[in-house]
Amino acid sequence: MSPADSDSSANNDQVTESTIPAELEKLAINVIRGLSMDAPNKAKSGHQGTAMALAPLAHVLWTRIMRFDAAAPLWPNRDRFVLSCGHASILQYSMLYLSGYGLELDDLKEFRQWNSLTPGHPEVHHTAGVEVTTGPLGQGFANGVGMAIAEQSLRGRFGADVIDHHIYGIVSDGDLSEGVSHEAASLAGHLGLGRLVYIYDDNHISIDGPTELSLTDDAVKRFEAYGWEVIDLGESSEDLEAMEQAILRARDNEDQPSLIIIRSHIGYPSPTHTDDPAAHGLAFGDAEITAAKAAMGLPDEPFYVPSEVLSMYRESGARGAMQRVDWEQRSAAALSGREAEWEASLSGTGLPGWEDLLPTFELGEKPATRAASQSVLNAVRSVVPSLMAGGADLTGNVGLTLKGSDILSRDDRGAEQIYFGIREHAMGSALVGAALHGGVLPAGGTFLVFSDYMRPPVRLAAISNAKVVFVWSHDSVGVGEDGPTHQPIEQVMSLRLIPNLQVIRPADGNEVAAAWRHIINGHAPTALILSRQNTPILEGTAALASEGVARGGYKLVDCADPRGVIVATGTEVAVAVEAAAALGNEGIAVRVVSLPCWELFDDQSLEYRESVLPPGLPTVSVEAGVTLGWQRYADASVGIDRFGASAPGNVVMEKLGITAEHVASTLRSLI
Repeated sequence: MSPADSDSSANNDQVTESTIPAELEKLAINVIRGLSMDAPNKAKSGHQGTAMALAPLAHVLWTRIMRFDAAAPLWPNRDRFVLSCGHASILQYSMLYLSGYGLELDDLKEFRQWNSLTPGHPEVHHTAGVEVTTGPLGQGFANGVGMAIAEQSLRGRFGADVIDHHIYGIVSDGDLSEGVSHEAASLAGHLGLGRLVYIYDDNHISIDGPTELSLTDDAVKRFEAYGWEVIDLGESSEDLEAMEQAILRARDNEDQPSLIIIRSHIGYPSPTHTDDPAAHGLAFGDAEITAAKAAMGLPDEPFYVPSEVLSMYRESGARGAMQRVDWEQRSAAALSGREAEWEASLSGTGLPGWEDLLPTFELGEKPATRAASQSVLNAVRSVVPSLMAGGADLTGNVGLTLKGSDILSRDDRGAEQIYFGIREHAMGSALVGAALHGGVLPAGGTFLVFSDYMRPPVRLAAISNAKVVFVWSHDSVGVGEDGPTHQPIEQVMSLRLIPNLQVIRPADGNEVAAAWRHIINGHAPTALILSRQNTPILEGTAALASEGVARGGYKLVDCADPRGVIVATGTEVAVAVEAAAALGNEGIAVRVVSLPCWELFDDQSLEYRESVLPPGLPTVSVEAGVTLGWQRYADASVGIDRFGASAPGNVVMEKLGITAEHVASTLRSLI
């Protein structure tokens, strides 16, 4: 069977019988298996056995199930495919080459080589047709949940004539062993994400040996308990019709995510390595490949792809063009009058002139930066249509309550407010998946100290350049009474270690507004670091913060001939201002620099950076966290190189030296 030649609002039309001869399908599947051995063997690196076992499933997905147009890989209403077991990347690359996404046979021959389009694990934005960067097990599973949330939200807002597709994924024993998949599966079942269809490759093989060494879960019962539809196909990994019918059944379930379990045999049909744990890695050398190809009736020829196989797959890759053209016509009519909203959603930005609604905070106000962030979001949410926000059971605590919004649920699929529950890891991964799906600007938050639960998705967001906003509040020992377990010390600095992640720690409400302006107009993943405790609106931020935050740092307090500089972030900028005033009363002129984002500051010209932090001028940094790293900007640092303590926040700050007196004394000694 093959997809219907035209699109439909339900994407569930009856399909017509395939005209592909059975012998050609068998040859095509064996060609995929041959490529799955040849490319890793040439690279002397990679995973062959899983890709071989899953070749029939891949054939079914690409020729009978998925809606896509290989010539338009970014078509908004395409089906998404997630290879959560990213180590089997050669399977996906083989299908992208065969289907006509632009990969050539020479790209497969460069598998895992420098600058190739076929890296060791799939990388989004690097290879056309790859939707998400996978590899760390469990992440792709949770990314797909985020994609399904984005699809559901867009369909709820714009209608099925605009957005109406599915997310398909292949998951492995390793994915289902990682805790993040449990969190994400629970959330998906709760939300009833019926457009999510996963196929579980139950091959009973891990690197250490049979999965029974450490895994005896009953996946059927577990996922049924999560609220998923579970279809256990058993020994069906070679049965194309059984797999197709199961996927179509799952696709038709609008109320539940679906897990299809297939008992596959890693390395099949190798005479020597079928069901062999060694097949998980690089088991197939020249002799084993020759034997496996003989068993399949293939010539002993590397990268063998006969023309009839390539033509068949290229026709499948082009079939979606008619569906895309039909969608373009229908969606244009459905979006009439809403074009600006649609474009803003796709880019994750605001409507024209949206910045005019950004609030300005006045001197005398003292909002915590988390509270200021809450005010900013609710001021602009009506003109940032892509915004979707929520927390890990801390939505109000971190300033992500969208006042008056309905809650995303089975019954309200277009709502902007989402409650992730106590699932920090899955929340982070779902945010990345939603951003990479497109159409939403996802913001999710928890306390900064719990960002440690979220490191894998944060890192992958940075690798993927996913436009995600990680909102972390309670950013220092100013948290107070909860004590060292809840008081972040090393987290801000550790986040600054991640390339391509902009870490913004605003000083006051006006810097918060400027941060959101930069985030919404930008394209990079962002860590927005906010305070629990109140902090005063500082003189000068209303005028200077908009440009200053966008440049990462700026002169907040200046003088004609400064004898020293105090550079600070977050609530400690107020401490720096107070210290500078005290030194000024002694006749020591001091400049105060607010440095909310190191990454943006380092992107500025050397001339600008030196105009803000002149070399040779005694400089002291102040930040309520570890001092490691501040040496790049400062000659001495006031910080906290130990864990905190349980006491009121202001007491902890004072006892640990985050005071104007200590800062002034430190700079005075340098001068």
